[in-house]
Amino acid sequence: MQPYLFWQQLVLTISLMELPGLAFAVWMFICFYASVDGYPSGKIREACTSMIPCHGSSPQLSPEHTIAVNGTEFRPGDNIEVHLSGPDFEGFFIQARDAEHLDSPAVGSFMLVDRKLSQLLTCGRVKNSAVSHTSKAKKKYIKVYWIAPGDAPKRVQFLATVVKKYKTFWVKIPGPVVSQPNALSPATPLHATSEAISTSHSVSYLSKPFNASGCGSMKFCIRNPSNCDPESASCFFLSFQEEKSSVFIEMSGPSEGYLAFALSYDQWMGGDDAYLCVNEDHRVHVSAAYLKGRSPPLLDSENALEDVSWRLVDGILQCSFRRSISLPAYKGRFNLNASYYIFLADGEASEGGLIYKHRHQPLITNGIYNVTGLPQDIGGSRSPQLIKAHGALMFVAWITTVSIGVVVARFFKPVWSHSFLFGKEMWFQVHRMLMLTTVMLTSISFVLPFIYRGGWSQQAGFHPYLGCTVMALTIFQPLMAGFRPSRHAPRRQLFNWFHWSTGTTARILAVVTMFLGMDLPALDLPDPWDTYTMIGFVAWHVGIEILLEIHSYCLVRKVEVIEDDRVQILQSLTSAEAEGRLFKQVVLTIYVCGNIVFLIAFLAAINHI
Repeated sequence: MQPYLFWQQLVLTISLMELPGLAFAVWMFICFYASVDGYPSGKIREACTSMIPCHGSSPQLSPEHTIAVNGTEFRPGDNIEVHLSGPDFEGFFIQARDAEHLDSPAVGSFMLVDRKLSQLLTCGRVKNSAVSHTSKAKKKYIKVYWIAPGDAPKRVQFLATVVKKYKTFWVKIPGPVVSQPNALSPATPLHATSEAISTSHSVSYLSKPFNASGCGSMKFCIRNPSNCDPESASCFFLSFQEEKSSVFIEMSGPSEGYLAFALSYDQWMGGDDAYLCVNEDHRVHVSAAYLKGRSPPLLDSENALEDVSWRLVDGILQCSFRRSISLPAYKGRFNLNASYYIFLADGEASEGGLIYKHRHQPLITNGIYNVTGLPQDIGGSRSPQLIKAHGALMFVAWITTVSIGVVVARFFKPVWSHSFLFGKEMWFQVHRMLMLTTVMLTSISFVLPFIYRGGWSQQAGFHPYLGCTVMALTIFQPLMAGFRPSRHAPRRQLFNWFHWSTGTTARILAVVTMFLGMDLPALDLPDPWDTYTMIGFVAWHVGIEILLEIHSYCLVRKVEVIEDDRVQILQSLTSAEAEGRLFKQVVLTIYVCGNIVFLIAFLAAINHI
């Protein structure tokens, strides 16, 4: 949050100088955004034992929220779905404890479903033994999985602390009790949501890392970044080499959790043939799985993979195995002599081998490929083409066209007052052209995510809501301009204020929307580069406005004020503004070049993902 504090101080200074209203509005937004209470990040390990938030008030007595589970019995290694729901709440803290001794330490560990809303905490010596919120954003529903440990007590109860507002909270809301049917010996932990994996085939250790020799000539390869070396710390690598009636597969990438690839008939997760290499207690387990929707993978109870080998060195996980081209006896296994989209994902895994949702968007090939066909050396994208186009068009509209259009309208009326284009003053025509271009680009960009998703996205947080607001304001601006009163009409001043405030609001919300959109999984520009670059653009734009405002102020000071002759004052002011024509034109040229540099940087980042 340090960059935000820096810009808060900067824009505060700007506002005190009575400079542009946009700067003051940005400052007001940042002040609102940066104000936090208590532990909005959810890092509340201090409450592990008592589960009481340090909010300086007493807890409420009658809880409004409930805890539910999907079963009443468990065995060691089982997964239990845990749901917390109720009226809007800002924070929460969930644990499982021995039902006979509720003051005892937390029992078992949790697995997350949505990392945007929840995070894992370690209480005591048990890793991932509690779940809490990630921000103070309001929520109604939380879903997690509880993993029963090998030494679980016979009866376990779930407890939750819920914070509705800072001083309104409930502590240790009692949840359901789940119990073991009898005292069986601990079972082998599961790796996902199905039966344990058969290990009938031998597993060996790779003595040396993979290499890319033969890619495109002898084997089909996918690399990200393109042409990267599998031995490097940033290379994701997947290769297929046909050998008679089987295919030898190599997979490598920077991950200490798991790597996985899937064959799919489309570019959506679900109904896919998947293969996972999972790090479990510093040993890598390789298995086939079936992806059903967005649920955790269903692992095969029978292993159809041969010649399995693995290597885990310096954070680089590598595994290889052989699979028959056709496996008619195994349900859910695709034939490898057909064409598919190919997914490559990575993520974290718990000490027991349980995998979590991939930490960023999977790499997806841009088309369908037959891995047993002509050998190729290709790449892929971690962002769908429609989403890339959405981001690129929004950057063009709100970094270049709208920003330049605003500067021209605000500071270049006197400079271009005697220059005409198509019968109108040049500044007005340039401003109108840039703003209509903004409307067109924003409108096209606005529909692309809906085409890609086939509707509304429930995973994008506030981004789509703010985007719809920006779109509405973008359409409203030119409609309002169409009813602009004449220059000397009594309502012209009122129109000017409405036009300015609507445009300023749209620009502020657009910047906020871009900040949120850059880190969404579907785009996910490099972090923190994207945040600092966007902050740099905001500083660049505000700095140019400050410079031009100071310049205009200095020109006005040169005007000799004649109290009773308003015409002469106006003429003197116009003359003074004209004196600064060269300066303003130089600043505009530099500003346009700077905006293009920022735009190129963002477009290059989008093209790279």
